[in-house]
Formats: sequence, structure tokens, C-alpha cells
Amino acid sequence: MPPDKYTAVWVSHTSISDWLKCPRAYFLKNVYRDPKTKHKIKLMTPSLALGQSVHEVLESLSVLPRTERFREPLPNKFEIAWDKVRGERGGFVNDEVEYQYKKRGLDMLARVYNHPGPINNLSVKIQMDLPYYWLSQEDNIILCGKVDWLEYLPDTDSVHIIDFKTGKHQEEEKSLQLPIYSLLVANCQKRKTTKASYWYLSESDSLTEKPLPNLEESQKKILDIAQQIKIGRQLNRFKCQNGEEGCFTCRPFVTITNGGAKLVGQDEYGADVYILDKAEVENRDGEIL
Repeated sequence: MPPDKYTAVWVSHTSISDWLKCPRAYFLKNVYRDPKTKHKIKLMTPSLALGQSVHEVLESLSVLPRTERFREPLPNKFEIAWDKVRGERGGFVNDEVEYQYKKRGLDMLARVYNHPGPINNLSVKIQMDLPYYWLSQEDNIILCGKVDWLEYLPDTDSVHIIDFKTGKHQEEEKSLQLPIYSLLVANCQKRKTTKASYWYLSESDSLTEKPLPNLEESQKKILDIAQQIKIGRQLNRFKCQNGEEGCFTCRPFVTITNGGAKLVGQDEYGADVYILDKAEVENRDGEIL
């Protein structure tokens, strides 16, 4: 039987990270649907609202010719993006908290404008709304994901993977993000990857280059985890290592399913968006509050 993308198990950096942190969190974020609305559920927090808004602005630049990327002021674009998460829709408990997060976003975009680096250079845009490829046709598993930026390097006719970071923490060395992005870039466009970097927008004017992952090793590692996810889905086995008490990752989603969170709308994919009460937000986004 030929592979069928509609029955395949789709995995991404986010869903794989969910699984590795807590299978129950993976289930509640990626599989579970509210019995009443038939929609998936999504937890919105201030840090997620900030990252979503900044990434939306930068993604809008990636489709423009390099000479036109700063023609429209970035703060104007940011205001449009921010309107989608303003107030409680972004999980903000009061105006002061929202102001602090919004200011951080504007500061990051000011850094991009003043020190554009690769944003001023030629780029490559993968011609797929959601880049994906068959991680394993035999297992009916697809790997998907969006890469923030692909800088084109004309001297070598190759690409440079760039991931924008809006949080305050450095990406862990064991992170699977670059291995996954490297696989997607290798399988969704024709040029070789010769460079990979993170750009920590809240603290640095320049990029932090990282070693390129080995594609063969990355393929094996990601497929192994994806196969575990597929088995978990087939057996409906999504247990938290802390048992019924839950962990930091899954407890907020259990709160949602138990009716302890506030519904504030739907996202662009039709998922029901919830926010937690003030105490929960303070625990999760304490660096601002």
C-alpha cells in the first residue's frame, strides 16, 4: 500500500520535544480534542505571545526581496502581530506585564533593524506552506516544520540555517532543533547546508554559530523517537513519569481539561486557546513578574 500523508503520524521539533518532556503533555497538546468543541487545546502564555509576534514579523521579511525588507517600519508590522495577542488573549494578567513583554519585542526588532546581518543578504524560501518529507514511508511517519531563515551563500551555492530565539535561555546542547531543521532543509530544497546558527535576539547583535549535525545520525535518532511516538499513539499509552500528580509540562493542560482555565478564543488553526490564572502564569513566566 502506498504511503498516505492523511493517515501518517506527523512529527516536528515541537511535538518531539513534548514527547521527550512528558508523553501525557504530548497527548494533550497534539492528540486530545475537547469532547464538546472537537477542537485541539492550546495554552497561551506571555512568553509564547512574545515569541509568536516577533517571529511573525521576521517571517514576513523572509518572503520579500532583500531591498524591500525594511521599507515598512518593523514596529508597524509588530503592532499588527501584537493585536492578535493583546490583553488576556496573550495571557497577560495586567497592563504593566503586557507593556514589559511588548517592549522586549520592540527592542528585539530594533536590534534586527540596527544590526540586520543576514537579513540584508540573499535568502532561500522553501516553497511549501509547511515543509515536510517522509521520515519513513515504511513506518508511515512524516517530519515537518518551519525553519526561521535560510541565508543563501553564493560563494558555495549553499544555505545557512538561522533560528531566531526570543527567550532568555540558551538552547541546550542536546537540543534536537538543528538536527531536525537540517533534515528538513536537506530534503525540502536542493542546496547543501554549510552553516547553522542561533540568533539570541534579546541579548546579541550577532549570531551564535553551531556545529552542523550529522544527517545520517540525525535521521536515525529522530526516526527512533518518532517510532516511539507512533507506538504510544497505537497503544494509547501517554503516561507522565510523575504518575497522576503530573509534572510541570503536563499539569497546565490537565488544568484546562478539568475546566480550570479560561477560554479566550481560537488560533489560526482552529484550536481553542486558554490562559491560566495569575498564580499559574507567575510560576511559568516569573522572570517578568
